Amino acid sequence: MREWIPVSTSPKGRLALAAVKEFGARSFDEVTVGELAAAADVTTGALYHHFDNKLGLYAFVRSDVEQRLLDRMEGAIAAGGEGSAAVKAALLVGFDFAVREGFPQLLGAPPAGTEGDRLAAMLTASTAPAPAVLGRVLAAAWRAALAAVAEGSEPDDARAALLALDVRIAS
Repeated sequence: MREWIPVSTSPKGRLALAAVKEFGARSFDEVTVGELAAAADVTTGALYHHFDNKLGLYAFVRSDVEQRLLDRMEGAIAAGGEGSAAVKAALLVGFDFAVREGFPQLLGAPPAGTEGDRLAAMLTASTAPAPAVLGRVLAAAWRAALAAVAEGSEPDDARAALLALDVRIAS
């Protein structure tokens, strides 16, 4: 259960909403603390007060967005049953969500400064009894498709690349 739901009118909420937008459009390194504070109409001190630093704000936003992604992907797996078709459906559902919501930049890169890779862990659990590395490989391919969109590729082309993956899970 979430400990906090951002209220858009609070300084913390405005920072979170600004960070979703900024990190969704540009990489972590390209976004500055000053830009985040200005976009949220707060001082940089407010950012440090609520999140300690830019990485803390990024981790907070990334965790929230990633949880929304994982909820959708896990739902697709549950609806699709077991096996390869369900995992492939989850990859496509997650990709469509990330593109539609403007998160290719944010989710197209591996987590920066956060503990573990929840996407790879979920895919590993979903592809068992296949070797554990399959989840990491699928997460990397999924992120590469999103990164391609963030770099200017057509979403339909990146989606077609995901569709072309031949995921086989031995049972």
